[in-house]
Amino acid sequence: MLFKKIIKYIFYSIALFFGSSIIAVVLTKWINPVITPAMLLRSIEGVFEGKFVGINQDWVSFEEISPNFFRAVVAAEDAKFMRHDGFDRKAIEAAKRYNEIHKGKKKRGASTISMQTAKNTFLYHWRNYVRKALEAYFTILIENIWGKKRIIEVYANVIEFGEGLYGVEAASQYFFGKSARNLSRREAALLAAVLPNPHRWSPARPTPYINRRVAWIMGRMNSVAIPKA
Repeated sequence: MLFKKIIKYIFYSIALFFGSSIIAVVLTKWINPVITPAMLLRSIEGVFEGKFVGINQDWVSFEEISPNFFRAVVAAEDAKFMRHDGFDRKAIEAAKRYNEIHKGKKKRGASTISMQTAKNTFLYHWRNYVRKALEAYFTILIENIWGKKRIIEVYANVIEFGEGLYGVEAASQYFFGKSARNLSRREAALLAAVLPNPHRWSPARPTPYINRRVAWIMGRMNSVAIPKA
């Protein structure tokens, strides 16, 4: 009897998770998320560290963001964004081989923009296999329910650019004093260049490494495809 109750509980829990997650993704196709788990937990962590980390975000639509920004992040983070189904399998295999060869060193990732959007919108940044599995699950959902244009729009609005600073509009205003719709090629490339570690690097104070990365990104921007407005 107890065993049957446990099985029933597990079944209903799984059904509830899948049902609620699909509903959440469908709703987020049309409704902009006010706050994400990552934003909320970052703020809570700040409190426990003895500092208040607010949330500086100003949501803007796809059409209100300069194409320069989309080209820059695709060039920097995921050149095959418009061609893959959410996963760049060649990049994943290459990262796996690199990590096997360079054990003990910083691991190389192969997250696509779709995978990053799934993580930043629905999950937190814990590093474990459960989160990676959930990230893959949500990536499949948003690829099939949202489509590329909505994915990169959400990505642009939830990506972190510094402590408590989220989204391209807030970052553009903070670093350059202008709207995201008016970002120049270099400004867009600067924002994209710091994304791997926005707590270490700043678009306002680019290091020699960031300047080299900016030049590399700008050299690729014209060759990548982005969704049409």
